Amino acid sequence: MKAVGLILAGGNSNKMRELTQKRAVAAMPIAGSYRCIDFALSSMSNSHIQKVAVLTQYNARSLNEHLNSSKWWDFGRKQGGLYVFTPTITADNGYWYRGTADAIYQNLDFLKRCHEPYVIITSGDAVYKLDYNKVLEYHIAKKADITVVCKDLDPGEDPTRFGTVKMDEAMRIQEFEEKPMITNATTISTGIYVIRRRQLIELIERSAEEERHDFVTDILIRYKNLKKIYGYKINSYWSNISTVDAYYKTNMDFLKPEVRNYFFKQHPDIYSKVTDLPPAKYNPGSVVKNSLISSGCIINGTVENSILFKKAFVGNNCVIKNSIILNDVYLGDNTYIENCIVESRDTIRANTRHVGENGVKVVVEKNERYAL
Repeated sequence: MKAVGLILAGGNSNKMRELTQKRAVAAMPIAGSYRCIDFALSSMSNSHIQKVAVLTQYNARSLNEHLNSSKWWDFGRKQGGLYVFTPTITADNGYWYRGTADAIYQNLDFLKRCHEPYVIITSGDAVYKLDYNKVLEYHIAKKADITVVCKDLDPGEDPTRFGTVKMDEAMRIQEFEEKPMITNATTISTGIYVIRRRQLIELIERSAEEERHDFVTDILIRYKNLKKIYGYKINSYWSNISTVDAYYKTNMDFLKPEVRNYFFKQHPDIYSKVTDLPPAKYNPGSVVKNSLISSGCIINGTVENSILFKKAFVGNNCVIKNSIILNDVYLGDNTYIENCIVESRDTIRANTRHVGENGVKVVVEKNERYAL
């Protein structure tokens, strides 16, 4: 493919509350055995993009650990491959990334050394499948300077979390607002962009000279009347996980057969780092209804409409409803969990009750367990 991939995975979302205290948003677990960044990486791999850079920054340890072998996404190559860039202090620059444009600017040498004519930029905090080749063909056919992948929101969804766009009949973007306070727009930007590599270098260098650091506000919105910026609409599944409620809803979507079939049964596939764990074990007396149970789990209680990630242990007489239990959680006997997200590596003591009364409750027990 004639493009190089950039995945912006350095951001921190305060709306994720306690969930991002020990991991980046892009490393959040999804659907039992995946991480959020797997969806962007798999789309890159399935689109035959052979050179992908992941820009990490905030709480990047678990994300770097997840990316420590590129073979899972078929990036173990002689030419190209998977690059992970963290902020680097140099003689000219002592800053962390101050924004998305600054993150690209600090790694501009990577883009200058590439020979691919186009760049696909995407964030690491969305769950979707996309053939970037189709977006690139559209970009070339429109003779666009920048193409923004857009999606129409379902009725009732809140557009103020996103950048909203309004396009004319030719799909050229006329208005672009980033996280507006109030809007009647229903079309949002998905944070996926196609741009010519040389043009990107030029725009980023100009922004850096003017001390402007954000890709959306300082390039897309600023240049929308000077450059030909077009929208490319998708109507397939796309979900951003940058708030607790959105993260909960996205995971719960995987309990729907049509969503599971779309991601896991239909080509192209979603890839992830594989850990060799035994299959889930259901002991006598356990009851499981409409749930995703990952490998390494041991179930002794009742699980309904929930997602259990790897190596979760559910004790006797436990009841778990409408909840997400992250990796390596130990639930003591007689525990009752409803409408909750339980943080990974937690030990929930026996006879404990956690219920999310007003929305989703995030359960964090500070019981540190160290491996011997």
